[in-house]
Amino acid sequence: MTQFALFAILLIVVVAAFILPPLWLGLRAPKPKADRKEANLAIFRDQLTELEREKDNGTLADSDFEQAKRELQRRLLEEVEPAAAEATVPASHGPSRKTAIALLLLLPILGLLGYGILGNPRALDPAQTVAKPQMTPEQINGMVAKLAERMQANPDDLKGWLMLARSYKTMGRYEDAATAYGKAEKLVNEDPDLLAAYAETIAMARGEGLKGKPMQLVEKALKLDPKHGHSLFLAGAGAMEAGDNKKGIAYWEALLLQVEPGSEIDQMLRNGIDKMKAGG
Repeated sequence: MTQFALFAILLIVVVAAFILPPLWLGLRAPKPKADRKEANLAIFRDQLTELEREKDNGTLADSDFEQAKRELQRRLLEEVEPAAAEATVPASHGPSRKTAIALLLLLPILGLLGYGILGNPRALDPAQTVAKPQMTPEQINGMVAKLAERMQANPDDLKGWLMLARSYKTMGRYEDAATAYGKAEKLVNEDPDLLAAYAETIAMARGEGLKGKPMQLVEKALKLDPKHGHSLFLAGAGAMEAGDNKKGIAYWEALLLQVEPGSEIDQMLRNGIDKMKAGG
């Protein structure tokens, strides 16, 4: 708030320095300039003298001289008439101190109003700018526990079970996560992302790799989306575990087309493919 206030005051002072003096004191009359009419007349005389010199030297015919002279006169009239009109425009006006006072009062009000409409007024509140403390593990555990209690009271809330499953998985509670995924299996079976996550969670919970139900879930995911990246990765890993290197190579070569060349996952897949080819 202090920095904003100082910046706003400085801005108002700078703007006022430019706007208020002319209004308070009145615009001064401009300094007298060279008379445009006299300047045009001097140019006309010079050009006319040059034409007469050319006529006397025989380089300009009488008819051409008269035509050029008329053209000079016409141009002189065109220049002199606007200059005379400009001379009638007033060069100054008197001071407008009421306007100056009004602007001085309105500038800060309009500034705050504009900031309120276009800016972020909450940023002026120190309480809003203080970084909020991160949640402690105890608080996270408490929230997950409350969610688990709610799910026991509402077992038909499939989305709630998915939320609980993700929470457990993030916390490393893979057995609990697998159980929660199972409660929402109706939703899981419709989404390749959820099928792959469920398969991975079961494998982590059992510690026996991807054989059995995890591979069944992965195959179901690939039927829904044959190019699903997570499922292709798990399928390749499961095939490698089962010694089916031909399938593993096919799964991971399909996945290679989706990853950034030279990335860490690209290198890992290529190393795995090479090992399977060498063992196959």
